[in-house]
Amino acid sequence: MNRILIVDDEPNILLSLEFLFKKEGFQVLIARDGEEALELIEQSTPKVVILDIMMPKVDGYEVCQHLKKNHEEVKVIFLTAKSKEQDIEKGKNIGADLYLTKPFSTKNLLNQVKALIN
Repeated sequence: MNRILIVDDEPNILLSLEFLFKKEGFQVLIARDGEEALELIEQSTPKVVILDIMMPKVDGYEVCQHLKKNHEEVKVIFLTAKSKEQDIEKGKNIGADLYLTKPFSTKNLLNQVKALIN
C-alpha cells in the first residue's frame, strides 16, 4: 500500500487531503508541524511527503533536507503559500520533487502524486 505523509498546520487542508487520499486507497499519516513529521518519518517511512513550508517548530525546508539526507527514496512535494521565485528555487535546490502553491487543485495534486510514485 502506498503510504503518504501530509504535513500542514492548517486543519482544513489536512482533513480534505486525508479524505482525498484515503478515498484513493492510500495509507495516510498526518503531522501538524515539522517536528511531528520527523518522528513519523522515522517510525514508518512514507513514499511521498506533502509538505507545507511555514510551520511551527521545524519548517518544511528542514524536513525536506532531513528526508533527502536520510531517506532519498521518499518523494517530497512542497504545498505552500510561498510563491516567490526565490522560494520555489530554494525548495527545488534542497531536493523537492515538486513545488505547488496554494490555492491548489486537489485533482491536480492527486495526479501529480500518482505520477511520482509510478
